[in-house]
Amino acid sequence: MMTHKERVIRALNHEETDRPPFQATFTPEFADRLRKEFHLPPLFSEPHHREWYGYDLERLTGQDALQVGAGWVTNYYLKPEPYTDEWGVEWKIDPYQTPFGEGHYTNIARNPLRDDDEAAMAYKAPDPTRPELYRNAERLVKEFGAEYYIIGRVHCTIFESAWALRGLDTLMMDFYLNPDLANHLLDETARYHKEACCQLVRRGVNMIWLGDDMGAQSSLLIDPELWRTYFKPRMADIIRTIKDINPNVKVAYHTDGCNYDIIPDLIEIGLDVLNPIQTECMDPEVLAEKYGEQLCFFGGIAVQSTLPQGTPEDIAREYEWLKNSIGKGGGWICAPTHHVQLDTPIENFFALLNTIGIEDMRP
Repeated sequence: MMTHKERVIRALNHEETDRPPFQATFTPEFADRLRKEFHLPPLFSEPHHREWYGYDLERLTGQDALQVGAGWVTNYYLKPEPYTDEWGVEWKIDPYQTPFGEGHYTNIARNPLRDDDEAAMAYKAPDPTRPELYRNAERLVKEFGAEYYIIGRVHCTIFESAWALRGLDTLMMDFYLNPDLANHLLDETARYHKEACCQLVRRGVNMIWLGDDMGAQSSLLIDPELWRTYFKPRMADIIRTIKDINPNVKVAYHTDGCNYDIIPDLIEIGLDVLNPIQTECMDPEVLAEKYGEQLCFFGGIAVQSTLPQGTPEDIAREYEWLKNSIGKGGGWICAPTHHVQLDTPIENFFALLNTIGIEDMRP
């Protein structure tokens, strides 16, 4: 048997492992259901690990990588009532219904810079050097870094944090009508999150997991040339800076949807791992054939369809399809394509663990 950390390292080196490494995150309500399955006392947790929750669910579900968040993304699930984060973004609480009860998402209610060009041009991101932002990362590396692969999660790296401030539609127009303003906001969000990455790397994480959702269901959200103008150079600078500090750190990039058009660019600027591989949007066999020697892949188990709506047999078929395409010969971290949602039958999740070869640890 390999150790958790060894399993991930070997997979990311395109080597065969005893089973694919596994990683998952959970919405607060699904985490509550898991805690009941394991007879654990109630404890609120959110998927980005803004605070210390102990990682008991991750360890009991056989995960090989443990992750901790830093940056703007940790403002999700910040409070159970409407709130304003330290960036000035206002949030609301949206309930939703599932067969397994009511859940709640935190969604953006107001973009503070939407109607104020002057304020947008003067905007400065918060201070990313504050030590308290990285105490969880320090503790995670210290307590679990010898046994587990440690991931520093810095999603919403440039684009999503910028449009949270300005509004998605307004920022899209700024790209064409007000490029100086767009560049200023993107510089601020990139600067903040580059520093967060540096802080995490210096504290000993094994991977930096960047991310901005650039894909819609069947294409990019923006013209590829626009991505190359505004985002490629900034992302290249972040990746280069990370690897200057520690060349052995792997860099993953999360972008939902269909992203075929920019994958060669991501490889060019030093990306190691692509996430989340939504099979509703991109074909894993195509990805394996075209990019399997240059990239590793992270994700693939569909939370949009298979995990919540399929049978255990459907889950097993999807797993084998992924294992024999993007996972062939190593190079794959098996994971759901997003947080496991409240609409997922608990037995489907444990069917996934069983299919991977992870022991059911429930009492």
